[in-house]
Amino acid sequence: MTDARPLWALGLMSGTSLDGVDAALVLTDGESVDAFGPTLFRPYTDAERDVLRAALGDATAIARRDERPGAVAEAERIVTDVHAAAVSDLLAKAAGEGISADVVGFHGQTVFHAPDRGLTVQIGDAARLSSAAGLPVVHDFRAADVAAGGQGAPLVPVYHRALASRAGLDRPAAILNVGGVANVTLIDEAGGMLAFDTGPGNALIDDCVARETGARFDQDGSIAADGVVNEAIVGMFLAHPFFQVRPPKSLDRMAFHGLAAAELAALSFADRVATLTAVTAATVALGLTAASKPVRTLVVAGGGARNRTLMGMLAARTGAVVASADSVGLSGDFLEAQAFGFLAVRRLRRLPGSYPGTTGVPVETIGGVVTG
Repeated sequence: MTDARPLWALGLMSGTSLDGVDAALVLTDGESVDAFGPTLFRPYTDAERDVLRAALGDATAIARRDERPGAVAEAERIVTDVHAAAVSDLLAKAAGEGISADVVGFHGQTVFHAPDRGLTVQIGDAARLSSAAGLPVVHDFRAADVAAGGQGAPLVPVYHRALASRAGLDRPAAILNVGGVANVTLIDEAGGMLAFDTGPGNALIDDCVARETGARFDQDGSIAADGVVNEAIVGMFLAHPFFQVRPPKSLDRMAFHGLAAAELAALSFADRVATLTAVTAATVALGLTAASKPVRTLVVAGGGARNRTLMGMLAARTGAVVASADSVGLSGDFLEAQAFGFLAVRRLRRLPGSYPGTTGVPVETIGGVVTG
C-alpha cells in the first residue's frame, strides 16, 4: 500500500493483566495521528479469565508457534470470540459518529514470550475475526522481529513518538505504560528511541490482591497506601539478573513469579501490596537511568496510572514530574489499543514497527501479517 491518506484503524489489545479487551479507533497515516475515535472496553468474565490464566501455565510446554496444548486451545477460542464482540460493538458505536473503519489491528493474547528461544506466541484466530468484522486484519505483530533477532517487544514506542509530537512534549521525553509488565519509551531530541520493559508492572500487585481478596487489582492503590514498604525485599527484586542486562530488553509476565515468596509471605497483606508496588516504582526508576539525559517529565499510561500510590512512588523514586497520559491530552486507558491500530496502518504502508533501539532487532523491521 503506497497511499498515504489517513485511515480509520480499529486497534485491539488484550494485555498481560488479563482484565479484558481494549478497542479504540485512531485516524492515522501510520506516521502522525490525525484524530482519536470512540473506544470500548469488554472485560473478560471470571470464567474466561480462569481459562486464560490456565493457558499461561500450559503454554510453557509450547515448542512451536502453532501448538495449542491444554487450556491454550480453549483460550484461543475465547480470545477470538471476545475480540469479535468488541469489534462489532465498537463498529456500531463508530457508525453513530459517522466513522467507518478501514482496518483492524489485532494483537491477540500473549501466552508465551521467550525471544531468547526465538519464540513468541499470541493466540487469536485472525481469519475468523476478519470474517466476523468484514475488514482486513493485521495480526502477529511480534514474530518477524523475534525471527530477525529482536526481543519482539515493546512495539508501542513508534506510536509513543507520534503521540509525543502530537502532545508537544519537550524532549527528551519518557512515556511509561504500566500494564501487567511495565515498559518505557525514551525519546531524544532528534526523535531517536530507546525502549524496553522496565520490570513488573501491575501483574505482581494484581495477583497478590486476587489471591487475598478475589478483587482484580488494588483500587486507587488504597491497599498499598495502608502498608509499609520492605526495602530489603525491593532490593531482592532489583538484584534479579534482568536488571543487569542493557536495554533494549523484554519480559514475560511470569518472569518474577515466586521471587522472594517466603519473605513476602511473612508480611501483612497491606505491607505485601505496598512492597510490590514499590518494586514496580523502583524498577522504573532504575530503567530511567538508561536515558542519555535525566528525564524531567514521565507520562504514565495503562492501569498503573490510576494507582495513586504507585504514581506517588514513581515521583519519589524517579525525581521526575509524573503526569498521567490523560492529563496531557492522551488516552491512558486505550493507548495500547490505539497503538496496534497505528501499527496496522504502518504494516499496510510497509513502514517499520520495530527498531534496534526498541527491540534490539539488528535492522528496522516491518511487523504484522495481513489477513482478509
